[in-house]
Order: sequence, then C-alpha cells, then structure tokens
Amino acid sequence: MYAHQIMARKVLSATPDSTILDAANIMLQHRVSGLPVVDRDGTLVGIVTEGDFLHRSEIGTERKRNWLMTFILGPEQWAEDYVFEHGRKVSEIMTRMPVTVAEDAPLTTVVELMEKNNVKRLPVVSGGKLVGIITRSNLLRAVASAARDAPAPTDNDDQIRRRILDEIERNTWCPLGFSVNVRDGMVHLSGVITESKFRKAVIVVAENVPGVREVHDHLCWSDFFGNYLKSREDQEWEEKRAH
Repeated sequence: MYAHQIMARKVLSATPDSTILDAANIMLQHRVSGLPVVDRDGTLVGIVTEGDFLHRSEIGTERKRNWLMTFILGPEQWAEDYVFEHGRKVSEIMTRMPVTVAEDAPLTTVVELMEKNNVKRLPVVSGGKLVGIITRSNLLRAVASAARDAPAPTDNDDQIRRRILDEIERNTWCPLGFSVNVRDGMVHLSGVITESKFRKAVIVVAENVPGVREVHDHLCWSDFFGNYLKSREDQEWEEKRAH
C-alpha cells in the first residue's frame, strides 16, 4: 500500500500568523495532537504539536536554567527559548522543515520515517504543497481494514477511492480528517463529523460509486465542546472483541 491510499486529504491546518490560542483550540476541539502550518499558497512551512505547548509561561513551565547552562548555551539560545515560551504566534513555536513524505511513498517508508524521527504524523506533500497527512491512526485503520478483508487493494479500488473522495470533498459537510480505505470493493470511511446528518450523506456517496460492494462506517461524531462518540459499527466491533 502507498501513502495516498490511506492519507487524509482534507487536513486541519494553521498559518504562521495564527495565534497559539487558535491552534490550541482547534487541536482540542477536533482531538488532534498536531497541525501542519501552511502559508497562503498552501506550501508547508512547519508543524505545531502538543509538545510545543509543554514549556509555556502561561502555566509556569518554562525551562529552568542555572548559571552553568546559561554560560554553556549562551545568550542566543536563551533568547530563542524565551520566544518559544512567550511567543503568541504559531510561527514562534512551530517546528520548521518538518519530516514529510510523498504521495507515492510505500507504507514501509512511512513507518520507517515515523520511527526514525519519533513523530506521530507525516504531512504528505507534492511540489512543496500540503496534499494530505498520515497519522498513526490512519495506519491503525489500514491494519484493521486488512484484518477484516484479506485481499490487497487493486487499481479498481484506487479508482473507487478517488471517486468517493472527489465527490465528498467538494461539499461543506465533508468530515474533518476524512480518509477512505478500499479493499476488493469494500469501503471503510473514517473522519470526524459535527452533525449526525453528515454521516448518511457520506455513506450514500460511497454506496453510489460503481464497484462498491460494502460500506463500513468508522465516522466519529464530535461537538463544539469536545464530546466524542464512535460509530455504531465500531462500538459493536469493540463489544464483540471484548467477549
């Protein structure tokens, strides 16, 4: 399998000028632990993660420095740390030049990059532009899909996947972090919806694509307050495994 077959194409992101408050609220509301940072042209310029909020002046967790460390690191590092701990914009705390992967990268490469760089997500880029993202959750869904349906994806499966994505992503009710896995005509839909009616619309799109044999719903519902509910299918699957 390849990166483009499991990546989420509609990606939550921030801009360099976004405030850290806005970035934190997006991450909390949508239960994501990181956001790619893109400029006005859609070019990836960085990434901000939960780890970037650990040492912050607001909560009194700035790095402690003794005179020896100050002497060794020098005033330049001290100044850089101060900006990181007190900065108000995403550009002041984000990681620049993040590790990325291409759309046609095999999943073995994706996993190797994640392990080598100890990261939980990889932005997918094409010509420097952000086109998707792969998280450990996407890999987990791919494993679950493979465990349920043995056949490997075919060229026809890729065509089905692209048709579903193209149709759904043109609508305002497209789920957040939406991804589609297709194996032997069996479709697995994942992402976060904010209205219950969106679920049926997404499923109907998939059901109307020629070649689709079954549609499996893994869409999670989330509201503005952060309440989170898995799909009925996933709840039943977990209950079945527990017995």
